[in-house]
Amino acid sequence: MATAAAVGCPSKLAIIRSIPSSCSSFSSRQRRRSSALNAIADQITRQLGESEGRGEDPLTEEAPSAENVQVGYNWEEQWYPLYLTSEVPRDGPLALTVFDRSLVVFYDGDGKINCLEDRCPHRAAKLSEGQLMDGRLECLYHGWQFEGDGTCARIPQLAPGAKIPKRACARSYAAKDSQGVLWVWMADQRTAPYEKIPYFEHYDKPGWWGLSSAHELPYDHSVLLENLMDPAHIPISHDRTDKTARRELAQAMVFDVKERTDVGFAGTWHNITTPEIVNFTRFQAPCVAYNEFKVVLPDGTERHSSTTILARPTGQGKCMLIIRFGNALSNGKPFSAAFRRIPQWFIHSTATTILEQDMGFLSAQNEVLIRENRPTKDYYLNLRSQDVWVEEYRKWLDKVGHGMPYYYGHRTLSPARVSALEEGAPAGLTASISSTYPSKGAFGHKYARDPTSRYFRHVVHCKKCRTALSNFEKAQKASLVLGLLSAGLAIIMSKPAYRTALVIVGFLVSVSYFLCALGIKKITENYVRPHRTTL
Repeated sequence: MATAAAVGCPSKLAIIRSIPSSCSSFSSRQRRRSSALNAIADQITRQLGESEGRGEDPLTEEAPSAENVQVGYNWEEQWYPLYLTSEVPRDGPLALTVFDRSLVVFYDGDGKINCLEDRCPHRAAKLSEGQLMDGRLECLYHGWQFEGDGTCARIPQLAPGAKIPKRACARSYAAKDSQGVLWVWMADQRTAPYEKIPYFEHYDKPGWWGLSSAHELPYDHSVLLENLMDPAHIPISHDRTDKTARRELAQAMVFDVKERTDVGFAGTWHNITTPEIVNFTRFQAPCVAYNEFKVVLPDGTERHSSTTILARPTGQGKCMLIIRFGNALSNGKPFSAAFRRIPQWFIHSTATTILEQDMGFLSAQNEVLIRENRPTKDYYLNLRSQDVWVEEYRKWLDKVGHGMPYYYGHRTLSPARVSALEEGAPAGLTASISSTYPSKGAFGHKYARDPTSRYFRHVVHCKKCRTALSNFEKAQKASLVLGLLSAGLAIIMSKPAYRTALVIVGFLVSVSYFLCALGIKKITENYVRPHRTTL
């Protein structure tokens, strides 16, 4: 865990690095900190405590009025992060959603990636259940075939000489790969402003090294964004997950909101004990959050670390996280080659552990949002010293939420047109668990579809983890066969030397079998807190 965290990338601990004071590069400096600095920290703490004791709100408590509500916001006229481009399968279609809008993504015969509405115009069957035939997407119900632009190119049952009806086409969406992420414009594709796709300049820094992974999560994207923009919870929720998180380091923080607009907000924050380590955080509508900070290494080189959070809404009570970590050095040299050799499946397992540590209470929080059906000010008790970004985000929803399918703001809300219960059951639930997802594996598979399962939430979305799992399973079977063979030969061999050699081989393959079992467990099994494992 500690090795992975040092990269500044494999866990949510690196998302916002809320405890940078524990970083090794600063440990000696902290030990030498003067009493004057401690006095300043104590003064800030007293001031924060006094303001919170008076019940002051970190931001304005004014209700949104007609002039500060963005009238023209339209959730469809936004770019949404669909998927990591490298993870889109080339041998079949992929089903994805944005809010309650079903989409299907596939590569055509020219190698171009396309996005259509996931519904055949014939009988409303899911096109994502189909297959690729000669570079076209074929509906498996009656064999209608569609080009990448949604045009119907073939209907097997069409009468001789008859023309394909004009209405026999699927809606097409503008989709584009940018910096390794596939983005979709949910409005009319003819209006798509490609120049407005979020661009992250730090990805182009010399020597930049980063990691990306996708995770499906069983709670709303607003809950996810809140959580990932909340540095205060890390030392408690992720205590001892790695060296940067220790519950005794939980402390007040100082926030400075630099910018508030209709498209988001931005600002800085730091722990009161380490005012020299300043983090910069930005929320960019509708579902991008970004955090960066810099540290000075012992040789004087600056290390620039950042985390990019792409939170796609996939329906009520569920979302997809695409998270991207990265590091670059100010001297332009490649970031540590040693970290590049760490298997990515191992780093991904650490990231999934972090997400699982939060999953129980975040799912419960999402349940409260839906069940209570009230704005968050009615049951959130936000503090100036830890919850500024949370409240800024909910107040941003107050401004633009009316232009979304549903939202829960600080003072206002708008429930979904269809209740969460109706959206999920019974017909929708049956369709969900019976369909293949995401075109690999299905209901009844040994890793059955389960929104809380690590395999379902991450492994099906990650080629590296699926490959590692397959290799572990093959090696485990080979070890079992070789172990049985060694034991059998040892029994029938008459020479002691041969028996000894076979026993040694049997022992080694037994170790191999055990290590493979550990690898499979690390990739597929959910984290359980130690205090939950005792009876």
